[in-house]
Amino acid sequence: MIFKESNNSFRVARVLISVAAIVIIIAGISLAQSVVVLLLFSFFLASLGIPPLLWLKEKHIPSGFAVLIVMIVMIFILLLISVQIGSSFNDFINQLPAFQSRIREQVLELSAYLRSKGFSGTQKLLLDYVKPEVLLKLTANLLSGLSSVLSDIVLVLLTVTFILLEVSSFPIKLRAVLGDPKQKFPQFTKFADDMKRYMVIKTLISLATGILIALWLYILNVDYPILWGFIAFLLNYIPNIGSIVAAVPAVILAFIQFGIGSAVLVTVGYIFVNFIIGNVIEPRLMGRKFGLSTLVVFLSLIFWGALLGLIGAILSVPLTMTLKFAFESSETTKWIAVLLGSEKIDELSAPISRKKKGQ
Repeated sequence: MIFKESNNSFRVARVLISVAAIVIIIAGISLAQSVVVLLLFSFFLASLGIPPLLWLKEKHIPSGFAVLIVMIVMIFILLLISVQIGSSFNDFINQLPAFQSRIREQVLELSAYLRSKGFSGTQKLLLDYVKPEVLLKLTANLLSGLSSVLSDIVLVLLTVTFILLEVSSFPIKLRAVLGDPKQKFPQFTKFADDMKRYMVIKTLISLATGILIALWLYILNVDYPILWGFIAFLLNYIPNIGSIVAAVPAVILAFIQFGIGSAVLVTVGYIFVNFIIGNVIEPRLMGRKFGLSTLVVFLSLIFWGALLGLIGAILSVPLTMTLKFAFESSETTKWIAVLLGSEKIDELSAPISRKKKGQ
């Protein structure tokens, strides 16, 4: 009896210590937010650079030269993005006061039209509660926050370079530490492969989303199509919620430029692209294993966004997926991965179910 009570006390103490450690870690991350954001952004870029790096090494290209090729391509892409997006962003900021005054005029015209059709009180609703001009300002703040992160791009690229240089030597160093040159790491390898596959597929899907949105807006002659396509690319990392947020500024701008008809066409384009990619293409490429519960997506957005700001919100799902893959790699924590997964029970639950049946 005494032994049982002491065992229970030990378990409670271990839980309390674990919770305290988690709280301390979160507080530390919050205090070192700027450094953590730079490191996360660097690891994100490095995860995209690892697959082409490994492919080049399979072609018997020396490691240092392969890293140099990957970094040159990465720098070229980042410069191209910064030039294209930077010019559109600056122009958008300069035109923001004109957009805000124009949108009030459009709202008043729309309110008058709705009032003529028997809908009263729409003017107060649109101007005092919805406030579409504020949404454009929030978009500008979002882009400003992103540009502040990109201002440290030299440090980020140096960090990415060193990460890529360490990729091939890390297993060798780990085996040397363990004293077994033939040691294999199946759980770590599975975790790394899952993360690599997820990041590559998700980035390609997000890129396709951004390109299609930019083309649709270009066809409709909406200003800054590349800028809105870039935002759609970034926010596509956040399932469901991100596509809605990305559509709002483009729809408002279309409403300012051409009226309600163009805004409806832009909305239809966003819905069509995100429905086809999010509900047809992405599930086929990723499968249920790479899905998260809708509730988990929403909570991760709140948690990582509050902890790390804009970059944390954009990378909230990749960060949560990293935790999910880490939980999958151990039998004792696989049940947590199942809880984090999509609403449909996937193959992760099969080992747990078999285990329970065996008991």
